[in-house]
Parts: sequence; structure tokens; C-alpha cells
Amino acid sequence: MTTLALRTARLCLDPYTPADEEDFVALFQDTRVSRWMGEGPQTEAEDRALFGRIFSKVYAQDLFDVWAIRHEGRFVGHAEIKPSPEAGGHEIVYALAATAWGQGFGTEIAQTLTGYGFDTLGLTEVHATVAAENTGSLALLDRIGFRHVRNITEDDGSTTLLLTCSLASEAAGAGQPR
Repeated sequence: MTTLALRTARLCLDPYTPADEEDFVALFQDTRVSRWMGEGPQTEAEDRALFGRIFSKVYAQDLFDVWAIRHEGRFVGHAEIKPSPEAGGHEIVYALAATAWGQGFGTEIAQTLTGYGFDTLGLTEVHATVAAENTGSLALLDRIGFRHVRNITEDDGSTTLLLTCSLASEAAGAGQPR
């Protein structure tokens, strides 16, 4: 596994360990969180299988970077940056436990993942896909320099927005909080 630990002013993004399973499952079983993730809420068994694939597939095959997010040693969320055919590049993904909302952690995480994409992975663009109704994430990503590229119509008829932050706009200061 080559996922590097990342640090922000307040957060630690560390590779998952098997001991994180219960926290991971609790995060993804919280429908306030999982409604915005992938296919939406899944069964507990599906979330446990997803956690297992982090080790058996993602880390084992070095597919992409995925982290447990901790604040003061306590698990508060999930983060990843991965290739996305839909986005045509690498996409950031993050989820915070509801108890961690409203503290600016989302901004810290999104900026860290975007910077990691540019500085460590050598990307010139970083993407995010966000449900049109997820106004909190859309506002956060706009503040740090992500711009709407196009709409994606999902199989269920809902709309997901594809957002992109380019290295050029980041270098010009667009990634700074306003």
C-alpha cells in the first residue's frame, strides 16, 4: 500500500486499518451522509463488503488513495481521490460524520485532496461530482475554486454536477477560501 498519510491544521488523513471497520460502517449507514455517496444508502452487509475491498482490492492493487479522517484521534470521516471515467480524470470524494459538520472540516479536506492531486499526483485538473441538491458541498467547492463543467443525468433521472478545479486557477489563488 502506498497511500500516504496527510495532515492539515486540524485533521489527520491516514490509510484505513482493519480496526476502522465499525466507524466506516457507521458513517456509511448514516443516511444523512450516505444519501450523497455513490448509489446512496446501502445495506450494512454491502458497506462491510465495501470496507473489505479497500484492503483486498484498492490497497492491494494500489488502485487509488483512500483515507480515514481523524480529528484529535477520533474518526470523523472518509476521503479518497480516484480515477473517474465519468469525470475524465481524478475525482475527489469525501464524507464527514454528521457530528463533524459545520466546523470547516469539509473545506480543509477538499483543499487537501485537491492539493494532493496537483502536488503529489501531478494532475492539472481535479474533479468532483455532486448531487444537484447537495447545496452545502456545491458552495464549499465553489469557494475553493471548483467550477461547474456539465450536468450528468443519472439512471433515476436525478442530476449530478461535474465540477473541476484546474491547476491554473489554483495557482492564480482561486483555491483560497473567500
